[in-house]
Amino acid sequence: MHYPDVYIGAVENYPDYSPSAIAKRQVNGGMPLTPLGLEGDQQAEKSYHGGTDRALCHFPREHYAWLRQQFPEEEERFHPPAFGENLSTLGMTEENVFIGDIFRWGEALIQVTQPRAPCYKLNHFLDCKNLAPLLQSSGRCGWLYRVVSTGNVSGDRSLELLTRNSDISVAGAISIAFNMPFDEEQYRRLMSAAGISASWSKTMQMRLVNRKIEDFGRRLFGTEGK
Repeated sequence: MHYPDVYIGAVENYPDYSPSAIAKRQVNGGMPLTPLGLEGDQQAEKSYHGGTDRALCHFPREHYAWLRQQFPEEEERFHPPAFGENLSTLGMTEENVFIGDIFRWGEALIQVTQPRAPCYKLNHFLDCKNLAPLLQSSGRCGWLYRVVSTGNVSGDRSLELLTRNSDISVAGAISIAFNMPFDEEQYRRLMSAAGISASWSKTMQMRLVNRKIEDFGRRLFGTEGK
């Protein structure tokens, strides 16, 4: 049984980068889950965050212990919900969660749509310059959900896997998208995975059209690129 800690946050202004709702607080008790996520949760840059395919963000709690080892001088920073996640659990990882998985959570149904694509705001927020690329290369990215059916949810209601709809784990999707050379066959395989988000399907399609992998620099490092 996987009982999630649940977090929401409001958009705040930061001096070194654009507004963000990455800073979240834990909430207890029942709350409505809408097609766009938990009631009271906000997103700043909605072209990259939020929307129906990215209504919830899930980051495995066990990754924080590994990160504290990688950044011992910053270890006090690496505790949920430092990555702006809505859900944090033990026992659910990129290896055992699959694209298209549908979970019952309280009265609601949610479906895994894509891995999270780490961005430069994590570097700034946690004061670790190379954090986003490390998460991407290590496959510790977390994942996003769409809301299939709305309803009341809470941290004392477990996430129950109802159906597995593809053979691509979140870890597999991360490897295909971020950590492999250009591979047309794998891109088509990922595009055909039941439940894949529209944005990820479009990204794979554009790779096939352009015959190249897009530049990750701006997403991972911000305006400085790399």
